[in-house]
Amino acid sequence: MKLKRLFLGMVLFMGMVKVGAAGYTAENISASIALKVPGNKAVCYPLALKKIENDYFEYQLSASKKIPVMIFQSIKEVGDRQQISTFITALEDVYFNYGERVKTGYRHDDCLFYMPGFWYRRNLRSPKEAPSFHSSDSWLVREDRLSTPLTTIFDKKNGKSMSVIRLDKFDKEALTTHKEGEVILSGKTSIGYTGFENRQGEAMLSFGFPYKEMPKTYIRKLTLAPPVEAFQLLRKGESISLTWEISEQKAADFSECVQHAWEYSYDTNLPQPVNTSYTPEIMKDTLSNFFVESYVGDYVTHYYSGVGLHTSICEKNDVAEVGFVGRTLLNAFNALEYGEQKGRLDLVTNANSIFDTYERNGFSTTGFFNEVVHYKQNFIEPILSIRRQSEGVYAALHYFNYERLKGRKHLEWEERVRRMLDMFLRLQRQDGSFPRKFRDDFSIVDQSGGSTPSATLPLTMGYKYFKDKRYLEAAKRTVDYLEKELISKADYFSSTLDANCEDKEASLYASTAAYYLALVTKGAEQEHYAALAKKATYFALSWYYTWDVPFARGQMLGDLGLKTRGWGNVSVENNHIDVFVFEFTDVLNWLSKRYGEQRFADFAKVINTSMRQLLPTKGHLCGIAKTGYYPEVVQHTNWDYGKNGKGFYNDIFAPGWTVASLWELLSPRRAEHFFGE
Repeated sequence: MKLKRLFLGMVLFMGMVKVGAAGYTAENISASIALKVPGNKAVCYPLALKKIENDYFEYQLSASKKIPVMIFQSIKEVGDRQQISTFITALEDVYFNYGERVKTGYRHDDCLFYMPGFWYRRNLRSPKEAPSFHSSDSWLVREDRLSTPLTTIFDKKNGKSMSVIRLDKFDKEALTTHKEGEVILSGKTSIGYTGFENRQGEAMLSFGFPYKEMPKTYIRKLTLAPPVEAFQLLRKGESISLTWEISEQKAADFSECVQHAWEYSYDTNLPQPVNTSYTPEIMKDTLSNFFVESYVGDYVTHYYSGVGLHTSICEKNDVAEVGFVGRTLLNAFNALEYGEQKGRLDLVTNANSIFDTYERNGFSTTGFFNEVVHYKQNFIEPILSIRRQSEGVYAALHYFNYERLKGRKHLEWEERVRRMLDMFLRLQRQDGSFPRKFRDDFSIVDQSGGSTPSATLPLTMGYKYFKDKRYLEAAKRTVDYLEKELISKADYFSSTLDANCEDKEASLYASTAAYYLALVTKGAEQEHYAALAKKATYFALSWYYTWDVPFARGQMLGDLGLKTRGWGNVSVENNHIDVFVFEFTDVLNWLSKRYGEQRFADFAKVINTSMRQLLPTKGHLCGIAKTGYYPEVVQHTNWDYGKNGKGFYNDIFAPGWTVASLWELLSPRRAEHFFGE
């Protein structure tokens, strides 16, 4: 009688009439359930789908032998999509893991694969020590690795794609004592798995609940571990419902596939701005404490100590870094501008001392920035990067422009930067690209062109500031390269300096680079750059979360109430979220106005509000020792950077760049103002 009541409750819960399924049939899916008795190896039972005459369910899923669960499915057609709801009822206490595979009809060899914020094409830019086709052509991953719990398979030969997305409420997570093998959850989770598999040459969508990861699980940077399969307890008489949606679309190429998938992800999840009491004014006031407490004036260049700090003490150290994770010069400009606005002489004095000492002592023999200096070791990093050099010039040009508007001149400083831009022209290759890393004598260390778009920004700014068309022509050549090698190929790689893989920053920098050129051109030329910016923007957006990952009690980020929507995953190698955004919301807002794409502007609001959440303030330090030292490595899934794991930070962080990123986020239209827009 109790089970009968539960079954009737399931029927009432459905609240939907029977709808015929066009593509989801017994012929093109396979399902199974693994049941585990503690202390014993789990047993997997293939399930047969039996069509039933019922007003509420299409199928009953049955094993070849009696098992202690009842499983029913309903299929609801919503436009051209199918929602698959699976209901599992326990006849006795069971630990279970349920899974399905759906045939796509696509040849696996003809396909590219997309799991947002984690997998692009075949991840062949990533090394074999990270998830990629180098290790396997079939991958299942836990949903919280992904910016949307979705997998898309794109048949590039026939211009079709098929996706599966999970539609359930994500509000629970449970701890486990192990991270590999068969693990029993300590409670209830909302996290399942998704992915793709090669079955006899056919690409298949795979999904299930709770999570499992195969053929490997990715536990830290360049460290693949044995697979994991989680089992959740379902007590006798209890039921659970699970819903996935399957859709198929046409796409001309992988870029269009990703665009459609992001629009679909956004429209499905409809992420909303995060309610926060931290206004931009409060944010800047609090973040400015970093400018005060991190300032170091003991060496030949003064700087903000924001690299390699311990979260537990946030002590200053001897490392000065111009760009990338240090961002000393951009922070100095922000501190100067803010200090003068607020009448804070301490900020102004320190910022000016940083610019003054870098002008005198911050350059190599050839005239590049000394990018990273370890003063106590008397060591200057000999390998230079186009990214750090570009970020330093970018900050200097903002400083010069600000000072010029204030009636102050820095002719020798300007001449140093102009010589650097001339050296950029010498470094630029015939195809318009820049090497990622090189030495002071111009010899090349890393040929990769993935960091090229970082150079577009200072070149375009240099054209505007110095009125030198050579810099504009060089900037245009960079975007010619981006169009040919990154954007048209949908292959965004190796922009970040501490990884060789598909990453967020390559697509973000590419979209920003095209946006900069659109700001300084007109007519058909401007439209061309705007279109490139838009195309790259969908890839950048794909790294940002459209949903809120659940955390277990005791995982600090969950206890703090962090909402992950609007935060971006980093790269295939570095599988955590952070606040890298800088000017990206300006790009989104500009494109939104130009193309009437409201999703861009709306999601910009989500990013803007969500990234304020972990502001360390007095009495609410969010796991950081000092106010305003915004966290960096935010570990949101089963991955760590060496310490602590999901729900916590790594113990070492670089607030230099996080403060700079948030400051630009909170300083809208900075580029447009620079170019006089």
